Amino acid sequence: MGRRGDPAHPTRIGLWLPLTPLWLILSPFALLLAPLVALAPRMLPDNPHAAGVRTAITAHPYRAAFAIGAVLLSMSGTVVDVDAPGATIHIRIF
Repeated sequence: MGRRGDPAHPTRIGLWLPLTPLWLILSPFALLLAPLVALAPRMLPDNPHAAGVRTAITAHPYRAAFAIGAVLLSMSGTVVDVDAPGATIHIRIF
């Protein structure tokens, strides 16, 4: 490990992000809160400027919850390497 600010020996940082256990823990909450997505357009003010926003956020709540879960699960195996002047960062998502 290099000293702080030493460009000849950058600091190395390694992170592991376990998304699968996180998804398993948070998925019941997503399914319970999904109906609020269906109620959100009704809470917007009834004016002509909000009509476009109201139609844009109208979604199938459970389909959206499963789509977010699918995106998180598909990120498994992703490796991100960042080389900055003072540090090298290695992030592994599993």
